[in-house]
Amino acid sequence: MKPSRELTRFKPLRRAVGIPVWADIILRIGAALALIFLVVIVHWLGSDGLVDAHDGDVSFLDVVYFTMISITTTGFGDIAPVSQQARMVEAVLVTPVRFAVIFIFVGTAYNFLIKRSWEKWRMTRIQERLQDHILVLGYGVSGSEAVDELIERGTDPSSIVVIDPSADRLALAEAQGCNVLEGDATRDDTLRAVRIDNARTILVSAGRDDTSILIVLTVRHLAPKIPITAVVRADDNEFLARQAGADNVINPVRFTGLLLAGSAEGQHISEYLADLASVTGRVQLVERKITPDEIGRTIDDLQSGGRGLRVYRANQIIGFWEAESQKLEAGDVIVEILPCCETET
Repeated sequence: MKPSRELTRFKPLRRAVGIPVWADIILRIGAALALIFLVVIVHWLGSDGLVDAHDGDVSFLDVVYFTMISITTTGFGDIAPVSQQARMVEAVLVTPVRFAVIFIFVGTAYNFLIKRSWEKWRMTRIQERLQDHILVLGYGVSGSEAVDELIERGTDPSSIVVIDPSADRLALAEAQGCNVLEGDATRDDTLRAVRIDNARTILVSAGRDDTSILIVLTVRHLAPKIPITAVVRADDNEFLARQAGADNVINPVRFTGLLLAGSAEGQHISEYLADLASVTGRVQLVERKITPDEIGRTIDDLQSGGRGLRVYRANQIIGFWEAESQKLEAGDVIVEILPCCETET
């Protein structure tokens, strides 16, 4: 399968040092030249221990020439160390320097040619096989917390793809085991590169409401049927985010207000709300479609043993106290509370 043009434009972020590529190359070459210069000086200071089979005279140019053929292990034999001191220098100093210079150049070739080509090929293969993955667009505070929670809930990190313009933030996501892509999530070609139309769900948290809404518009244009959850911080922008195509809109400021208000009514309400929202709590909220065996049952008689709270039927929202919840129908989606890790007492 031939990679598309969009796929080949992107590379994974795996830079070993936090400096530009050209500066890294200059540092490597500079280190190699410094070692070679050191050997030239040592050979020149001990040139009386060298013999030139050609004319018997060892000039500075001859020392430079001998250093280069010695470092590169060429060894024509026209200039050779004959004194004990000169041979000791070759054994103790020049041999380690020779290996160091070779490792520097081999390491440079590996890092900038072999490794980068391998990583580019590897990322292309990953992109081609992306299916049923979770896209996280923005790896700020909310995005990183979402990824942490997904992994805690058992999601395979390799099924998560993070897009962010910051290489530093992406390095953190990559350390979690996620696939990462440095790019602008408002661009069509960026989203196509991660197979957005094959995604399971998309989480948008760009840090700015206007950027998040623009991303939602772009995503909805490219993937009309993929569920989108967006984070916005201004109440006025919640409606705009839904109009742009977000299925779920989360306002962290409002949620914080709910927790504060709950704490004013009682010391345990806010704690229980936080417990419900986190996988590390004793209980967990779960949204799912009903199973075939649950058709015809009541919301209080779920196969999972959970406590049913709400039924979503077409465009209707049904509470557990309403008569319609006493007979579940095919296609219903329920929200229930399940115990997590330990049983409530």
